[in-house]
Amino acid sequence: MKKILLIESNLNILENFKEYFEIEGFQIISANSGSAGIAMARECKPDLIICEIMMLGMDGYEVLRLLLDRSASHPVTHNIPFIFCTTKCEIIDRIKALKLGADDYVVKPVDMEFLNIMANSWIQSGSKRLN
Repeated sequence: MKKILLIESNLNILENFKEYFEIEGFQIISANSGSAGIAMARECKPDLIICEIMMLGMDGYEVLRLLLDRSASHPVTHNIPFIFCTTKCEIIDRIKALKLGADDYVVKPVDMEFLNIMANSWIQSGSKRLN
């Protein structure tokens, strides 16, 4: 069973995403903050991470930066496919995310079937980053 880590500070959205992906046959782990998400990624090494950008404390950009850091004490997270799923809809936000190393970027509200197809595609192909 493939494992997805959801990092989302809005608990209603987090629960909706979690319920949907569990029905689709994924094992879901979740975190409602950036720091908790990093800890879960390092502990559980999911097959995919879906993360919001706008969170209190540590934003999604910082989460991505820390997970991509090969020199960190937990470098195994640098090759996990990473999708931002966010309300930030400006092209400059998408460009920033992709330049930082995000694999994909989708704007909320998102069609869950589309997100499911995207998730399956990234899990099957793996990350574009080289080991």
